[in-house]
This record gives sequence, C-alpha cells and structure tokens, in this order.
Amino acid sequence: MFDKILVANRGEIALRVIRAAREMGIRSVAVHSTADTDAMHVRMADESVCIGPAPSSDSYLSIPSIIAACEVTGAQAIHPGYGFLSENANFVQIVEDHDIAFIGPRAEHIRIMGDKITAKETMRDLGVPCVPGSEGGVSDLAEAKALCAEIGYPIIVKATAGGGGRGMKVARSEEELERAFLTARSEAKAAFGNPDVYIEKYLGRPRHIEIQVFGDGKGNAVHLGERDCSLQRRHQKVLEEAPGPCITDEERERIGAICANAVSRINYAGAGTVEFLYEDGEFYFIEMNTRLQVEHPVTEAIFGIDLVREQIRVAEGLPMSFTQDDLKINGHAIEVRINAEKLPDFSPRPGRITQFHAPGGLGVRMDSALYDGYMIPPYYDSLIAKLIVHGSDRKTALSRLNRALGELIVDGVDTTVPLFHALLQEEAIQTGDYNIHWLETWLETNLQG
Repeated sequence: MFDKILVANRGEIALRVIRAAREMGIRSVAVHSTADTDAMHVRMADESVCIGPAPSSDSYLSIPSIIAACEVTGAQAIHPGYGFLSENANFVQIVEDHDIAFIGPRAEHIRIMGDKITAKETMRDLGVPCVPGSEGGVSDLAEAKALCAEIGYPIIVKATAGGGGRGMKVARSEEELERAFLTARSEAKAAFGNPDVYIEKYLGRPRHIEIQVFGDGKGNAVHLGERDCSLQRRHQKVLEEAPGPCITDEERERIGAICANAVSRINYAGAGTVEFLYEDGEFYFIEMNTRLQVEHPVTEAIFGIDLVREQIRVAEGLPMSFTQDDLKINGHAIEVRINAEKLPDFSPRPGRITQFHAPGGLGVRMDSALYDGYMIPPYYDSLIAKLIVHGSDRKTALSRLNRALGELIVDGVDTTVPLFHALLQEEAIQTGDYNIHWLETWLETNLQG
C-alpha cells in the first residue's frame, strides 16, 4: 500500500485527488509554482513543494522538478490529474525508471493512443467502429483528393497529434480541400511540432458520446456507461451529462461491451475514455483519452463509484472493487464547467475573488479550489469550478442545476455562469435534442457583443 502520493497538478483536480487519498489514509504531497503558493491544493495537502516559477513550462511541466519533489518527500506514487503531464508517455517512463508508481496506464498505451492515426488503427483492429477515412497520414494534396472522392464530402482534416480543436479544418467540396489541407498542416506544425494530418468523413449532426472504461492491467476491464459531451464551443466541452439522453439501453450495452473488450485485450490499467461521434444509431471512434476526464464526476454520481480511489487501488496492484454486473445506473447527472471568462467573447478574466459561496443541498457537488480572497493567476486554464448535480431523472437534475446556479456566488471576476442560466431556458437543452454544432449556432444568435 502507498503511504504517500504526489499530485502533479493544481486546482480542483489536485484537490480531488488529495481528498481521495486522505479517505484512504494516504498522505499527499502538493507541488506548486510560485504563483500558486496560496492555492487551496497547497493548503489541503499534507506536504507541499515549490517546483518553479509561474509559467507551467517551468513548473507543472518540469519533469526533473517533479521527480525531485518525489525524492525529497519520499512519495511512492504520482497522480497526474488531467492536462499537464497526464498523457505524456515519456514522463510515465521516467517515473517508472525512478521506481515511482504512476497512477494511470502504462507508457505504451499512452503512446499508442496519443497518436490519433495509431489509435484509430489499433481500435479498428480491436473491433471498435471508426469513422470512414484515411488508414494513416495523408502526405500530399493529390492523395487527399483521391481519398475524398472515394469517401465523399464533407470531410475533416485533422492533425495526428492534435487536440483542443487545433489543426482541424472542414472541406465541403474539392474546391475547399486545398485550403483546408494546407491550413491544417500549418496549424499542426505550429501547435504540435508535427505537420502530419489525416482525413475523415465529416458527420453533419453528430453527438459527442464517450464511454468510460476501467481496467486492472491484468486483462480485466469494465465500462461505466456513457457521457454526452455534445455541448461544445470551439471543440471545448461546456456541459456534460450521464447517461446520454439519446442513447438506448441496448446501444449502451453494445458499445460499452465493445470498448471494455478492447481495453481488456491490451491489458489497459486504470481509467480511460473512448470517445465517439454518434449519428443515426451508429458510433464512430475518434480518440481515446488515457487519463481521468474533467467530467468524471457525472459518471461517479450515477454509479456511486470513486474513480480516483479505484485508480489508486489498481496502481497498488489491487483488483477493482466492482465487476460489470455490479454497475447499475442510478438517476441522471449533469456537470457545467465554470470558467473565469467574460462573455460574449469568452476572454480570460483572472483576478481576485472577493466573495465565493458554493451551492449545496441534496444531489449538489461543487469541485473548485476557490475561496474568498483567492487570486486567480493569469498563467493557467480559466476553469475555476465544476458544478455537478444528480437527480432521480433528467428533469430533476435540470431543475436542481437551475437551483444550484442561483445559489452560486463568485464575485470579483467575470464568469460563464450567465451562459448556463440562459441555456437552461432553451427547449433543446430541456429536451436533450442537441448535437456538437448546436451551441456554436446558438451563441452566434444569442450571445453577441
């Protein structure tokens, strides 16, 4: 059993891991930059180590500093949270080379799923349905034109090392293809240092459905249903819910079994998420995230499972504390991501919190590192809180979310809370009839400057 875990992250996710560790009787070590000296995760941990100046490249992304923090504190394991180094295969290898346990999958699985072409090929071989498109990278325009003529327009060009919507361009005709292809390669080179792109069929009105999987690294794996993450702005998730309002029990069991079987065959360890586009009853694999997701609390709510606790158990070599037959959905859960941003342009608004009050009551969970007087630094992601609600059904969850948003107080900075007040009045949100393009269209009409 681990005696001490180092949390290689900050903010609400660092707190999330620290809380789970404390409940398990495990001491925690917080690492922090000079900008986060007064952060809540530093205050809550049993120990803390400053690992560098404010820029994340010099602190939270500094592998030598994190390894050194483990050595000076005697931490036996590292939990990466999400973001930063959580999906860096080289980091995982270095951690293991220093005889430190990594609370997550093995480096080889992170490496496979980190390249979208390799991930797609791997998943196709494992029986996971994929979007029609190129078998691998597309090297030149002539090859791109021939492929697009075969699969039909519209298509989307994607960076193989992409993420966050960068290096992604849509072409609806051959006339648009050249610009989309060259622009995507240029953006990919600038953002990721890798210009390689691939091409897929572009679906018109899909939903973004992701399957939560969990493996013990020994060939045993389960799925914990799906999350609908279709409400997105610039390919960034805004609201997530579980179960998906459009998914039937039969579809859930079918795609869940496929995903669980796939990760069991590669001896995957820990939490992972298999992401799909879903349209007309069909699922099309797009990527796998080899880490804990921002939106994991909605899955925890409907299954009553602590995913971080399970991550730690598996990293210790223990079996999962549940089987597939144990997992029964209870009710409905919704999460909204609250950012320190000014509407309508969503520009970051760091600053000092003058007053903070978290909502409470039955079925309400607030994951946040805010407190009165806290100074939100300008160096990191603008996510400041996640509000999660759980109810007996979707209607109850929506009503509870509306009530909880009304109780929430975040003074001193602009936030995206007004966006959610407005969205909850929309019929499409109330009925669950939306897709990945819905929010962008709604924002153009309803949230102009």
